[in-house]
Amino acid sequence: MLAKIPPLLKFLLPNRLWNFPKDEKAIYLTFDDGPIPEVTPWVLEQLKQFDALATFFCIGDNVRKHPGVYQEILTEGHATGNHSFNHLNGWRTPTSRYVENVLLAQAEMEKFKGAGTTSKLFRPPYGRIREKQVKVLQKSDFKVVMWDVLSKDYDRQLSEEKCFQNVVKHAEAGSIIVFHDSLKAEKNLKAVLPRVLEYYSRSGFVFRPLP
Repeated sequence: MLAKIPPLLKFLLPNRLWNFPKDEKAIYLTFDDGPIPEVTPWVLEQLKQFDALATFFCIGDNVRKHPGVYQEILTEGHATGNHSFNHLNGWRTPTSRYVENVLLAQAEMEKFKGAGTTSKLFRPPYGRIREKQVKVLQKSDFKVVMWDVLSKDYDRQLSEEKCFQNVVKHAEAGSIIVFHDSLKAEKNLKAVLPRVLEYYSRSGFVFRPLP
C-alpha cells in the first residue's frame, strides 16, 4: 500500500474524505485499531505534551473490552470514529453483514458520554470497502474517511526511519495521516509519533481532530 495516495485515486473515488484544503496549517492525525491498554494511553500522553488533538478509529470489540481506555480518549477531548466491530475486510464481506457489523460497533461507542460519542465517522479496515457498502452507510449518515498519508507503522519489516520519512516526506497542510494504536504497530509508533509531533509543531502546524 502506498504511503501517499495518488490524486487519480481520489478523483476516481470522490465520495470519501481523503484530506482537507490547504487553507490552514493543520494536519489530522488518526489512529486505527484501538483502543487497547498497552498502547492507547501512551498515545494520549504524547498528544497531550504537544496540545494535539486527534481522531481514534476504534474497533467495537476493543471498545467493549476496554471501556476505560475508550472513555479516556473522550475525556481528553479527542474525536472517535467507527472501524467496524471485528475489523472486517469489505471486499470479502457481504454488504448486509458488513453494515450490521459497523452498526454493532456504533452501538457500543454510543454507550459512552462525552465529546465524539455522536460521531458517525467511519474508516473501512484496510481501506477496503465496496461502493455499495459506501452508499448504504452514507444513507445512515456515516462519513467514510480515508487518508492521504499512511505511516505504515504496522509493517514490522519497516525501519523506524523509513516510517518517519513516510510521514514527513508526504504530509502537508490538510493531510489526514494514519497511525495505529495496536500491538503490531507499537515498535514503530513509539519511535516515530513523538518525532512527528515535534517536527510539525516546530514548523508551526496545529493538530486537529476530524470534524
